[in-house]
Amino acid sequence: MAKRFDLYVFWILAFILLACSCHVSVAVTGTRTYIIHMAKSRMPAVFEDHSRWYDSSLKSVSGSAEILYTYDNAIHGFSARMTPEEAESLENRPGIVSVMPELRYELHTTRTPSFLGLDQNSAMFPESESASDVVVGVLDTGVWPESPSYVDTGLGPVPSFWKGECEVGTNFTKSNCNRKLVGARFFSKGYEATLGPIDQSKESKSPRDDDGHGTHTSSTAAGSVVTGASLFGYAAGTARGMAPRARVAVYKVCWVGGCFSSDILAAIEKAIDDNVNVLSMSLGGGVSDYFRDSVASGTFSAMEKGILISCSAGNAGPGPYSLSNVAPWITTVGAGTLDRDFPAYVSLGNGKNYSGVSLYKGDPLPGKMLPLIYAGNATNATNGNLCMTGTLIPEKVAGKIVLCDRGVNPRVQKGSVVKSAGGAGMVLTNTVANGEELVADAHLLPATAVGQTTGETIKSYIFSDSNPTATIFFEGTKVGIQPSPVVAAFSSRGPNPITAHILKPDMIAPGVNILAGWSGAVGPTGLAEDSRRVEFNIISGTSMSCPHVSGLAALLKGAHPDWSPAAIRSALMTTAKVVDKNGKLIEDVSTGKPSTAFDHGAGHVDPVSALNPGLVYDLDVDDYLNFLCALNYTADEINGLAKKNFTCDSSKSYSVNDFNYPSFAVSLGDATTLGSEVGNSSKTVKHTRTLTNVGSPGTYKVSISSSDAFKVSVDPDALTFSQSNEKKSYTATFTAVLQEPADAEEFGRIEWSDGKHVVGSPIAVSWT
Repeated sequence: MAKRFDLYVFWILAFILLACSCHVSVAVTGTRTYIIHMAKSRMPAVFEDHSRWYDSSLKSVSGSAEILYTYDNAIHGFSARMTPEEAESLENRPGIVSVMPELRYELHTTRTPSFLGLDQNSAMFPESESASDVVVGVLDTGVWPESPSYVDTGLGPVPSFWKGECEVGTNFTKSNCNRKLVGARFFSKGYEATLGPIDQSKESKSPRDDDGHGTHTSSTAAGSVVTGASLFGYAAGTARGMAPRARVAVYKVCWVGGCFSSDILAAIEKAIDDNVNVLSMSLGGGVSDYFRDSVASGTFSAMEKGILISCSAGNAGPGPYSLSNVAPWITTVGAGTLDRDFPAYVSLGNGKNYSGVSLYKGDPLPGKMLPLIYAGNATNATNGNLCMTGTLIPEKVAGKIVLCDRGVNPRVQKGSVVKSAGGAGMVLTNTVANGEELVADAHLLPATAVGQTTGETIKSYIFSDSNPTATIFFEGTKVGIQPSPVVAAFSSRGPNPITAHILKPDMIAPGVNILAGWSGAVGPTGLAEDSRRVEFNIISGTSMSCPHVSGLAALLKGAHPDWSPAAIRSALMTTAKVVDKNGKLIEDVSTGKPSTAFDHGAGHVDPVSALNPGLVYDLDVDDYLNFLCALNYTADEINGLAKKNFTCDSSKSYSVNDFNYPSFAVSLGDATTLGSEVGNSSKTVKHTRTLTNVGSPGTYKVSISSSDAFKVSVDPDALTFSQSNEKKSYTATFTAVLQEPADAEEFGRIEWSDGKHVVGSPIAVSWT
């Protein structure tokens, strides 16, 4: 959830505890919210419309429960609060497909256009009306409409297909919308049913963003061009969204206590009805089977309507199986870095200098060395090393620079704790969990963040010197930092925890230290004691990388209005880069080694190449239904996703290996064994794919790279296209060379090229 991921976790947990103690009287004891999927085609003839049937079904098991939302676009069904016993009884009623408990989701929380090549190649992207006829819908914390990122200068009338509106609420009127911000809605029934009424003295019950996250994500995706943008002079320049001529529609679903699935579904419902072209969702919860996942269910319906869905992969990296939002109709986006940094150096009394990062802007430290102390030596608390609230002894830290360990509480709050105790400055050191990844913060006192290795070195100095001293120097903004991009340590990783045969994430995009619009209701740290107000803020997370891809998808939709969501995703994936600006394999900052397809997916987005990909791997609704059949979903489970009666053909053989995805996740554990001689057998798996020509006629030849542990053959090895939209298929055969390789997974790549285009697909092979 941006750079402030740990801040959100801390405050959300704190709020939940508070809410539980303050609002127990709001909801009936023992009740919770459920989302009920209905088989609309099974509605008894006695009912004139489905809403009356839903109400009757609910009343048949509960005399007090009331419907929160009725859904018709995202799913067929409704949400309501009831006891577990009532929910179990309801599940046995006729026409009920499933009854699922509501889940709480969390947010996954300038230089970017230049880094991606958009500034230098702007002439390649359309300035015609088609570019401004794309609407990006953003589900988040709302919008600060006064931000210059929503100025509508130069935009024509709102597209005629648009059906959205500006909803009125606390500190928000219809006049807050314009030709740029074409829609703003808010959804709070699910939230309030669980946590009680919104305190409107602290939070706007309206589309207004009191948090900053939603303004940041929507302006990243499609913010207008703003000159002279910066955060306290850092990252100064022209800020613009990825699709600056696209329209923005915001759907506020996230509040102080989190984002609730009944509200998220209601927002998707409205976004579909409003006719958005792209849905951007920088939030996530736990992972579960697609028919049990509210986001997966709602976005399946959006996909059916031709809407591209872009979601953040999550900030739970660098561990494996840490992804969120892995349904194949969702574009799952991880985070990489830019070539920009904000250096702040620690100078020690022994003459050694160490590099860190900071966005501090304020009074500098005195022009002399100051005493340096480790927080663990300035506390009586067992967790005092973390600079938790109230743990530092003021007499021991007054006037000193304090070294704090990262973890548990927000990074910016640690600085506030040091300042409150009388400390003069802070050095924040990573621990093993964060390694060498550096994320800059707009601290409230002079402070810098350093990597784990540097932190250990500084600790050794403190422990070995009888009078340790230090100071901090701030160097502003530097560009051209190499290597770049690298995969952020926090970015969630594969393998796919739900369907191992679908490689996720799909790609990475800029997500570290991103400058974009901000709310005027909160300071850049998000802390209550931060009285500073800014128009732009710099934060990090897959929350930031997701809207980059959402905006780039809008750019491609404007250039190619007839492309399907799958074609747009394919163009972004098959043209993505797996090497950095110096031509070396993209690095994983958490290991310092080359990243893999489980880290970066197809690679780092390259929008200029994606505009003209040559070939795409396309998919339609029938392909996704066949995919569900390959997963052995029941008719009811498919109905819950597709909202229609669909039965898999028992005479047909369905295989996930034939699903036309632009990447390959190969399980040799599913393989057939070839060869009869002992010691001379090998495992082999076949995958089929179909490519569609979206460029000029030509012949594409295949090239293959693989490790020593497996080999790949492609038949045919050349594909000739004579006209646009022509389709050609091929079979890729994967064969194990080693029966038990040293690594659990091995990686490779299939590329098709006509000499002008390179259509690349990553390969991840496992032996399980």
